[in-house]
Amino acid sequence: MRVDAGRTKTNFYGTLNLSSGQEVVMRADKMNAMTSAGYLEQILQTYPDGRILLLWDRAPWHHGAAIRRVLEANPRLELVIFPVAAPELNPQEHVWKATRRAISHNHTESKLPGLAERFEQHLKTTRFESSFLDRYGYNAIRPMFN
Repeated sequence: MRVDAGRTKTNFYGTLNLSSGQEVVMRADKMNAMTSAGYLEQILQTYPDGRILLLWDRAPWHHGAAIRRVLEANPRLELVIFPVAAPELNPQEHVWKATRRAISHNHTESKLPGLAERFEQHLKTTRFESSFLDRYGYNAIRPMFN
């Protein structure tokens, strides 16, 4: 997200809970394996009970020793990696698009901190609908596992 003519930027990690529509979000100065590992820890804290299946894209910062350590220490967290160049499969991409449309397109913020705060608050307070579970038949078979 760029605002002013300088090189100032901020990054966001985000994960959409496909059942509730709730977003888990973290703002970060850098996107690297260490920061990604910290974000995985945040997801584990947000959902302390039960197994977590995390659908992840192939971003370079989603790989490395720090990620492997978190996964080894938390067997209830499992990753499924999306195919190469398939953002249309990733429900999180729809969240980014909707939030950019709502907050950062035609914005009036002249400074990045204010815009980043509005962006983060929108992610945290909005329920995002996704047809992902219906599209792949999960909701049809879910009652069999309750």
